[in-house]
Amino acid sequence: MINFGLNKHHLLSLAALLTIASANIQANDNQKTTTQHVIYSNENAIIFETMDGIKTDAYEGFITVPENRSNKASRTIPVKYVRFPATGNKNGSPIIYLSGGPGGSGIDTAKYPNFRFPLFMALREFGDVIALDQRGTGASKTAPKCVSSQTLPLTTKLTNNSVTQLYQKSANECVKFWQSEGVDILGYTTTQSALDIDDLRKHLQAKKVTLWGISYGSHLAFSAMKELKGKIDKVVIASAEGLNQTVKLPAETNAYFARLQQAINTQPEAKSAYPDIVKLIHSVHKKLDESPMPMSIPQRGASNIDMLFQKVHLQIIASSMISDPQRGVKHLLMLYKSLEQGSDTMLVEVLKRGYFSNTPISFDAMSFAMDIASGITDERLALVNEQAKTSLLGLALNFPMPHLNKAVTGLDLGDSFREDPISDIPTLLLTGTLDGRTYINSQKLATQGLSNLTQVKVINAGHNLFMVSPEVTEVIKLFLSDKEIATQSITIKLPKFAPQR
Repeated sequence: MINFGLNKHHLLSLAALLTIASANIQANDNQKTTTQHVIYSNENAIIFETMDGIKTDAYEGFITVPENRSNKASRTIPVKYVRFPATGNKNGSPIIYLSGGPGGSGIDTAKYPNFRFPLFMALREFGDVIALDQRGTGASKTAPKCVSSQTLPLTTKLTNNSVTQLYQKSANECVKFWQSEGVDILGYTTTQSALDIDDLRKHLQAKKVTLWGISYGSHLAFSAMKELKGKIDKVVIASAEGLNQTVKLPAETNAYFARLQQAINTQPEAKSAYPDIVKLIHSVHKKLDESPMPMSIPQRGASNIDMLFQKVHLQIIASSMISDPQRGVKHLLMLYKSLEQGSDTMLVEVLKRGYFSNTPISFDAMSFAMDIASGITDERLALVNEQAKTSLLGLALNFPMPHLNKAVTGLDLGDSFREDPISDIPTLLLTGTLDGRTYINSQKLATQGLSNLTQVKVINAGHNLFMVSPEVTEVIKLFLSDKEIATQSITIKLPKFAPQR
């Protein structure tokens, strides 16, 4: 979520901002009715267009919220959204999409080509669907990016302590920078975002709202279930991240690789190529520990970047590629195989994508603060550190947590925040069995306090599972229409894991 001197390419971190014009429309009950739709205050009718040219009628709008409700002198910030009006039950609870990250833009999620836009449209059958840019994200971003004076060395051996010290120095610099810019970093917490949802509910004049989220979006939904009692109609979540699961357990990552091996073993050619991926990964890591690889990375239009490629670098690359088996896993396996065979050709091609650079450590305020605020209990931190000693990916999956744990005084929300919700709100949980970021057992623990839970496993799916099968959409629609969901699982086809010839 925050760079390690790298530029991660993932679907929900698009930098484009949607310009939202504000129209202060006053009428009885703070709304007016056109021939078709209700328009709320601070909304404009627009033609919403996805990045691949699909268009639909929508409304762009905003609410204004305190940056930090705990500070009476807090400035206010905008929280912006796009509303797709209901096509079916116009009296249904508004369905608010909560993007992952933290830091993803809900508006960009709806715009992204060949992604979730069809699901946004399908859910209008049950009420207005809201693509929300949470505080500090997308069109709601008001805090400038911080570029520190600290740079991680690329050509010397790294240790966990040296990385932690550099990132904490960067964090201290950035907190001071944001203060000088008038930004209250203590306001960027999941609890504050949950209260933003309630303010949006009031703005939309709804008794209750339905929450629809993925990954960190489920984390935010869990917080809202605790904060907004009696104000949430239903919850649909996928790839759930519990309130004490900002830092994932390294042992759960090992268990993921065991499930991945089982999937590989169903394909004879892949099984022959990768008979023991755990052994393969350990072997390459051991080689890099003993002899880090001097590399010269070609740069388009610039001088090559020299680096000493180490185990931690490969662990970070692996962490970014295991989310979904249909995407990076095949290439990751090929990368490990090529390194085991002594070839760096594929590694050079991977590094050319910009995973690592010699630029200063930088942070976006929202993603930086949200993870630190959600934090980790002392008991779990001790377990994470112990498991990291023998796990395949160490602490890389969570970077830069727990390195930045409690790095900002007063930001951590405390152990009471990290207690899982206890609720009877109807909740649908979708779990991918090959999710490389949020794991089966972890999702079970995160939802154990939900007495009205329906879980559907998506066999062979990864982290981004909403659009992997039309059956997923049908299950969500059944749930929102209060119909019985008879199936406990949906199975999708595995990709071919065998290396390319």
